[in-house]
Amino acid sequence: MLSEIEYKKLAWHSRRGMRELDLLLLPFVEGVLRELSTEDQTLYKLLLDEEDQDLYNWLVLRAAAPNEGLTKIVGVIRASR
Repeated sequence: MLSEIEYKKLAWHSRRGMRELDLLLLPFVEGVLRELSTEDQTLYKLLLDEEDQDLYNWLVLRAAAPNEGLTKIVGVIRASR
């Protein structure tokens, strides 16, 4: 379970400055992130460490994420839309 401080940090880091990513990530954070399992929340944290172009390509299915964990959280984000 995320503390309020952890949630706010993740919400802040989800603001990527790339409009397309912001439109994908911010609604997810606001509506879904708190309800995820601890494992999925950890995967989301790892996802945010990646480059914006990679995130965008994975989220719009232009490319596959490089590992199973990132593929899983990308699927969760896409399913939440």
